[in-house]
Amino acid sequence: MTDADYRFSSDTAEMDRALVHAWLSTEAYWALGRTRAVQDAAMDASVNFGMFDALTGRQVAYARLVTDSVTFAWLCDVFVAPEVRGQGVGVTLIENIGAALDALNLRRVVLATSTAHGLYAKFGFETLAAPDHWMERRA
Repeated sequence: MTDADYRFSSDTAEMDRALVHAWLSTEAYWALGRTRAVQDAAMDASVNFGMFDALTGRQVAYARLVTDSVTFAWLCDVFVAPEVRGQGVGVTLIENIGAALDALNLRRVVLATSTAHGLYAKFGFETLAAPDHWMERRA
């Protein structure tokens, strides 16, 4: 992959909402069955990121950031289209998101993954220092 093959955007208006919903609701283990209304509301309340094919304009990756933009953020819904996996699209997506995070100077950014620890470690993510301090409330 070259920089000329794909482009990064954080413009929510550019996100292909129908495609993102289809990816997440049918292929992403953490979002299976998510409704379009829930996905759209989540996008509207988040900072959205995408990678796009430079020639066709088709979206090939997505991620969103839930944040107060001051102290904390949660990186979630990271998805790379199966047909471009292994081409560096995910790495470029996370590099660009990392630059956006650096500009915010947040104290903590978290994410959850069951498959991509190695990718995120390249960008400074590590296992929780005190996981016993964290709790969750599940629906």
